[in-house]
Amino acid sequence: MKKRLFLSIIGLLLITLIVGCTTKAKDEVVSTDEAPETVKLRVGATPVPHSEILNFIKPILLDMGVDLEIVEFTDYTTPNLALHDGEIDANFFQHVPYMETFAENNNIQLKDVAKTHVEPLGLYSKKVDSLEALQDGATIAIPNDPTNGGRALLLLANYGVIQLDDDTDLLATEHDISENPKNFKFIALEAPQIPRSLDDVDAAIINTNYALEASLNPVNDSLLLEDSNSPYANIVTIVPGNESEEKIQKLVEVLTSSAVRDFIQSEYKGAIVPAF
Repeated sequence: MKKRLFLSIIGLLLITLIVGCTTKAKDEVVSTDEAPETVKLRVGATPVPHSEILNFIKPILLDMGVDLEIVEFTDYTTPNLALHDGEIDANFFQHVPYMETFAENNNIQLKDVAKTHVEPLGLYSKKVDSLEALQDGATIAIPNDPTNGGRALLLLANYGVIQLDDDTDLLATEHDISENPKNFKFIALEAPQIPRSLDDVDAAIINTNYALEASLNPVNDSLLLEDSNSPYANIVTIVPGNESEEKIQKLVEVLTSSAVRDFIQSEYKGAIVPAF
């Protein structure tokens, strides 16, 4: 009888000890698995190189408590409208002249908070291998948006291909051409469509992001290319008033870091140039 009572007491003590240890273990697992608090940051970007750069910094931002969601766009209109409507927190695809012109034309407010890199505009051709080989009356495709169209004409003017009434006018059009010795004809197309037009025109001026998407190397394949002094640095854009948000400040901090500079230089090998 005493023996059974003794064994019962020992059993109860063992059960209590096991339950206690199990509870403690569960508590330790819960505390270990608790994720650090993060904030969501939605950034709109065109695929190359903007989304690639954002994907590079995504884990860095996560370590800083910012969960970056990249929203891809394939045009130059939707990202600014999405930003204005509050669908995204920032966008990353444009330069200041384009942003300012878009904001004025659409009666919205936009603000740049960081310069990141320059994507040199280039002249490409599948029919000739030099500028001199372009025949009299050749057709050249250029972007149809005002800022990139003007930028394309300024590129040609800087190389003496044409002359403009005002070679500082960022919004120059074909009507501002004062001299065109080889009577080149210009056709304005949507910027994303221009690489696909190369078979149908003699040459085309293409934004670097679309050139890279089309497997064109700006350094090796272009007939003309903007240099690193181009004023068209790509920027991070927000709605005015949001620049003090901590998640925006962290985005700017990382995008202008030495890690991103090294990534741009190693990944794009001169096709894209850091601007910070």
